[in-house]
Amino acid sequence: MSRPQRPQPTPGPSLAGAVDLSALKRPPAESGSGESAAGVGVEITEANFEQEVLARSNEVPVVVLLWSPRSAACRQLAEALSALAEADTGRWTLVSVNVDTSPRVAQVFGVEAVPAVVALGAGQPLDSFQGVPPADQLRGWLDALLKATAGKLGGGADAEEPEEVDPALAAARRQLDDGDLPAALASYEAILAADPGHAEAAGAVRQITFLQRATGHGPDALAAADAAPDDIEAALAAADVQILNQDPAGAFDRLVELIRRTGGQQRSTVRTRLIELFELFDPADPRVVAGRRSLANALY
Repeated sequence: MSRPQRPQPTPGPSLAGAVDLSALKRPPAESGSGESAAGVGVEITEANFEQEVLARSNEVPVVVLLWSPRSAACRQLAEALSALAEADTGRWTLVSVNVDTSPRVAQVFGVEAVPAVVALGAGQPLDSFQGVPPADQLRGWLDALLKATAGKLGGGADAEEPEEVDPALAAARRQLDDGDLPAALASYEAILAADPGHAEAAGAVRQITFLQRATGHGPDALAAADAAPDDIEAALAAADVQILNQDPAGAFDRLVELIRRTGGQQRSTVRTRLIELFELFDPADPRVVAGRRSLANALY
């Protein structure tokens, strides 16, 4: 993970953070066409990736379904997404990648299992998930995506005029885009001090604070925590590293199990950190939903 990206419906690390889109910006001279997922009109290959994904995402959000025709779950998710895309009438675009016939495209997205979904806007990955979420969670995820990109892209049925951006917020965004995390953190904290309800500033502060802390852990953090499973500080460090390594479910499970074995102030410390990690993700993310359920079971 290099730095947080804006805009994004989920202000925190996700599968999208592992995507290297530059790998397919120059399509090969030859390409095949894969079978299209059920109801998904455009199948993405190396040849059309730049036009149908990167360029199109400058107009409206592009939702990429990575699928295999061998998986019933993939077809189930394809049908659900297709119905939502039709209902939303052009506010976002749904495309698919057959991981069997376009393995290099799938590799760019860094997925380990299908079905998986990655959302892009302005040529950048915004958010992602794996598996088949319930219908209400899927609708909520799309609504958050549309809200995060409203007025920031060039097309769509509800495109808006460019928003007037407060100079302090614009400066914070520039610092974030430039990778100057300490300056961006200070700027966003000042915005929050003046407006405690500022959603973008709150999300940026959470993510930058996490990144600064997590990237300071040593390469042996996971091994150290595994060797001393009751060491609170080692477990907290390992959970941070797991988030950076795109394993939030593993991080959540580690801290939930520690909560089961502790009490008093130690339990409170671990619980507080776990909730902070939850807040890096969309509340509707299936991994967060499962983690909160496990936390409740551990506490009660």
